[in-house]
Amino acid sequence: MPDTNPCVLIIDDDAEFRDSVGRLLRSVGLEACQFSSADEFFASPPPDRPTCLVVDVRMPGRSGLELQRELLASDNQVPIIFLTAHGDIPMTVQAMKAGAIEFLTKPFRDQDLLDAIYAGLSRDRERRESDKAMDDLRSRFESLTVREREIMIQATSGRLNKQIAYSIGIAEATVKVHRMNVMRKMKARSLPELSRMADKLGLKAEKPTAS
Repeated sequence: MPDTNPCVLIIDDDAEFRDSVGRLLRSVGLEACQFSSADEFFASPPPDRPTCLVVDVRMPGRSGLELQRELLASDNQVPIIFLTAHGDIPMTVQAMKAGAIEFLTKPFRDQDLLDAIYAGLSRDRERRESDKAMDDLRSRFESLTVREREIMIQATSGRLNKQIAYSIGIAEATVKVHRMNVMRKMKARSLPELSRMADKLGLKAEKPTAS
């Protein structure tokens, strides 16, 4: 997954303002893409790299807050920084509760905008890294055989090899071989680490029972 050259998307119907913010971002080495409306933004494919949005609250057509609601409805968690010349407290509260990074009133200090953008890009980078790690974990689990998955679930629930062997009707030595394969395929260095993986995957583990 590309992780170089983060991108800041500026969504504002004021072309002069977009150009001004774009120049500011280029002056600190950040790439900027400009959109005149929410419709234009949604018509473009999202960048596959750390991203944040700088969005005017009041625009013709869909507003910045409507754009935010649509992104949340589609489970798109890209960080948003709102800008407005007419902000009020209820609007600010609504945007921040929905996860906005910052709500700046025009005119604002360049450094305040840059600080918010750096925070947004950092959050998006962390989210993307977390999503990639989760995808990798699911892929490793899917590489397990049905029997290996069953043994992983029982082992991470606290059952001993002999208990697992008894419950599924195989030899204890066979359970040991399967457990070794599970540890190797899941890239787990210890049982506690494997248990944490099972928790992240949401695997339902049974309580240990005596054989």
